[in-house]
Amino acid sequence: MATVAYGSPAPAGRDEGFFLRGAGVMALLIVAGFSVQLAMGRSTFSSPPLVHAHAIVFMGWVTIYLLQNVFAATGRMTLHRRLGWVAAAWIIPMLVLGFAVTIAIVRRGGVPFFFRPLQFLVFDPVTLLTFAGLTTAAILMRRQTDWHRRLHFCAMSILLGPGFGRLLPMPLLAPWAWEAILAVCLIFPLVGMWADKRRSGRVHPAWLWGVAAMIGCLLVTEAITYSPVGETIYRSVVAGTPGEAVAPLAFAPPPGPPPAP
Repeated sequence: MATVAYGSPAPAGRDEGFFLRGAGVMALLIVAGFSVQLAMGRSTFSSPPLVHAHAIVFMGWVTIYLLQNVFAATGRMTLHRRLGWVAAAWIIPMLVLGFAVTIAIVRRGGVPFFFRPLQFLVFDPVTLLTFAGLTTAAILMRRQTDWHRRLHFCAMSILLGPGFGRLLPMPLLAPWAWEAILAVCLIFPLVGMWADKRRSGRVHPAWLWGVAAMIGCLLVTEAITYSPVGETIYRSVVAGTPGEAVAPLAFAPPPGPPPAP
């Protein structure tokens, strides 16, 4: 993997150190989010097999991403390349299981009460497709290391939503809960821009493409959610299931005892 210089960058070690630290922070955020959820009793190991398969595959990606940055930072490029091809194939089960879990939740009427059911049905797949697009672009540009690592960083950033969603006070963020999560995820590429500017005096264009993709994810989600197309998709997905009784854009009541008369 050849490193292509951009502008007048700082020594490679500092650049690689940034991406390694960023990967570590991302991994910790995701682990912390799901650990808090488990500790508070809001998730359980008795979930259906589909949910367990989803969790294993997505946590596997977090592990792969962290290892890839460790290998790059320590010069073990042979391992980095071999694991890279595993990562390329890993995207497929991530998409399949991500779509399947989202549909299953919507069909059973179990969308978290701070999300609109239709928006939930749309934003999960669109987010995954954005991740897959950025990751594919990073793989195709693997010989241009400066683009490769920044596009991967942006792709990983957009996957942080479930981790942040378990750490942030989501009920207080409704009706803009999903938009708030995406805004927090954008902090990571923005920090990358700041780090580039500080090191070399310039912002690498890969960050702009990554941020544009994340904003595009938001715009596409909102456009589908509040359109007749979105409602048609929702009705076709929930037909004949408990989710059919749930209004596509209505928030479910929060869990807990009913209010006193």
